[in-house]
Amino acid sequence: MSMALIGLVAGLALGFAGYFGGFGALVLVAALGAAGFLAGRIADGDLEPGDFFRPRGRDSGRR
Repeated sequence: MSMALIGLVAGLALGFAGYFGGFGALVLVAALGAAGFLAGRIADGDLEPGDFFRPRGRDSGRR
């Protein structure tokens, strides 16, 4: 599935949530979509959970 098609589906889902459920539903759908995207990236092996907790300094390996 191409990234353009995934973006289209995500935009449609957010549009429907915003129209029918209001701003709160739009924010909820966006947050759950982001969580699902991260879970999918972790499941595919493209991202590791530890990547969120490591410092970003140049000498982060020196502790």
